[in-house]
Amino acid sequence: MDNTTGTLQVQVYTSRAALPVRDATVVVVQRAPSGKYDLLSIQSTDSSGKIRPITVETPPLAESTHPNNIPGPPFAQCDIWAEHPNYAMLLVEGVQVFPGVETIQSMDLCPLSGSGTELFQCGVREIPPQNL
Repeated sequence: MDNTTGTLQVQVYTSRAALPVRDATVVVVQRAPSGKYDLLSIQSTDSSGKIRPITVETPPLAESTHPNNIPGPPFAQCDIWAEHPNYAMLLVEGVQVFPGVETIQSMDLCPLSGSGTELFQCGVREIPPQNL
């Protein structure tokens, strides 16, 4: 990892982190300056509920130590969603990735009841930017 990339690790679980969710689909995107989304990764979770770490381009490390001298935040932001046929989809927006740092994002999926009415339920969590 250099001073212009960070690493993102995602773990998907259920029951308050007690049970990893295997074979969940995890999608990581990043909003481009044009407003469109760039796809960074699509992976399935392993038996521990994790995906392989993703390298994310970030502002240079020097900008994160002097954030008042840059026009944008001193970190990259990603949106992550996780889905599995037995669980309601979860979207986490605004995950912050800093240069030279491994960010770990946990995602707690809620089991579906089986009635079929919840298939389109989606939990959304937004992480507000840090006030640096």
